Amino acid sequence: MLTGVFQAQKKDGTIYYRSNITCRSKHISLGSFSTEQDAHQAYLEASRILQDTKITIDLVLFSDFLLRHEKIVTLLNFRDNHIYIKNPIYMFRSYFSYYLTPEEIYKFDIDDLFYFSGHKLLKRGGHLYVNDYGMQVTVLSRYGIRNFAVAGRDYLFANQDPYDLRYENIININPFHGVRRSGSGTAVFYDTFIHIRGDFKIGSYRTLHEAAIAYNKAADLAHQHGVAKNFPTNFITELTAKEYAQAYVEVKISDKYKKYLKQLE
Repeated sequence: MLTGVFQAQKKDGTIYYRSNITCRSKHISLGSFSTEQDAHQAYLEASRILQDTKITIDLVLFSDFLLRHEKIVTLLNFRDNHIYIKNPIYMFRSYFSYYLTPEEIYKFDIDDLFYFSGHKLLKRGGHLYVNDYGMQVTVLSRYGIRNFAVAGRDYLFANQDPYDLRYENIININPFHGVRRSGSGTAVFYDTFIHIRGDFKIGSYRTLHEAAIAYNKAADLAHQHGVAKNFPTNFITELTAKEYAQAYVEVKISDKYKKYLKQLE
């Protein structure tokens, strides 16, 4: 066998070749290949990456290598930062970059390194998520952003870079269910909607907390009129129990919504 290559066999008897390299006592798997020559080429590329400091994370041309981009990033991080991370992460001084693709690179705070070292970043339907304990968890939920929140309406990127997911760059405008911000400048309102057989507007409110409480009250009214749906609850931790109870009593609900509920009985 060529250097760095090991022959293996699938259950159906098909022969394939695995490529490996050892550096600083770390045994690194480079992947599986259909030919011995490709497996050896992967070994040579890995050896070059680990030795040639002219190949940097900023200048590397992923298309020049047979190795997958994930493995190239892993090798560069291991070479430069002396830490082996199986996911395509490269560490900088105060943050790290996750190379989802060679072109799609996300920045995270260094405090999240442990989490993303063990959770592979995935993307489907434009949403970033990880598999956590058998469940698909959206990355934005780590910032208190709801699954169906809309960028520009419910949250903003301070530097307008949607690939920068450091905490200081994400502004969570609306952390509550059923609430949408409208208007601009000093004329800002919060519209509350509840979904029963479609979105139904409950009302418009001057404050975010009023709008969130209005959603809770609308959900309670729906249950009282026999609507068997598990509505999420908005928790307003900034208010005491007494303050919440008073706001709950005072908040106004659309008469049109109340009439609609009676029709459902």
